[in-house]
Amino acid sequence: MSNKVREILGITEGHEGSDGDGVRLRRYIGTHELNILDPFLMLDVFGTDEPSDYIGGFPSHPHRGFETVTYMLAGKMRHKDNAGNEGVIIPGGVQWMSAGKGIVHSEMPEQTEGEMRGFQLWINLPASAKMGPPGYQEFPPEEMPVEELSAGGSINVVAGKTNAGTVGPVKNQHTEPLYLDIRLGKNQELHQTVDEAHNVFIYVIEGAGLIGSTDHVLTSGTLVVLGDGDEVFLKAVDGSARFLLVGGKPLNEPVARGGPFVMNTREEVLQAFDDYQNGRF
Repeated sequence: MSNKVREILGITEGHEGSDGDGVRLRRYIGTHELNILDPFLMLDVFGTDEPSDYIGGFPSHPHRGFETVTYMLAGKMRHKDNAGNEGVIIPGGVQWMSAGKGIVHSEMPEQTEGEMRGFQLWINLPASAKMGPPGYQEFPPEEMPVEELSAGGSINVVAGKTNAGTVGPVKNQHTEPLYLDIRLGKNQELHQTVDEAHNVFIYVIEGAGLIGSTDHVLTSGTLVVLGDGDEVFLKAVDGSARFLLVGGKPLNEPVARGGPFVMNTREEVLQAFDDYQNGRF
């Protein structure tokens, strides 16, 4: 049976903003334009070589009910939490944190100059796991599989599996995520199988490329949401290009948000605020 290539369903250039202590970023998911792409709640892209845009970092703040994924392209970020965990995320490394029933953590730049660049993705947890224990899956770049493509280019595999069978280190039975950092040389093409039941998006990190059968060239800083199908087609044009390909299983559950808390009902969000304010995290 032939595969059905996913076509572009929507395109967004994101919205400029800031978070934490004045960290400049561009938000692509979690806006009025694209509020949620189940199970994805938010995608922030940060990238600047101006220290004043990132030096304030993200001081201590709480989370409950979802997962945060931090993937660095340049620079270093130190994290600490109220359970005694601490570490530094470096380029090519990932921190996949499950906030579960509650955690208080900080993410601060481990640098005072140079470029700071990366992604933070929020992924929802099902109701059955929202009040589970917090946890981390953290992998430095040397533990991240890199698949070299036959025509040049490569794929950093964070989660999920490539068509050639390379498997990422992150395990997640809730949303079965696919998270690939793909580099292609000029005019190089890539076919990647995806689960037809999952929601999938692509962010153009660098260069320009074609997605699906359209001849509309997409350039860096663009995010596309893909429609139905079980295969993604990418092609780099006008030089090399780099893409972030992410997919995940929809939870199809009600979503109630309250700042750093994502639950299923408003009452549960209010309980989260009460628990945090009364030291129960």
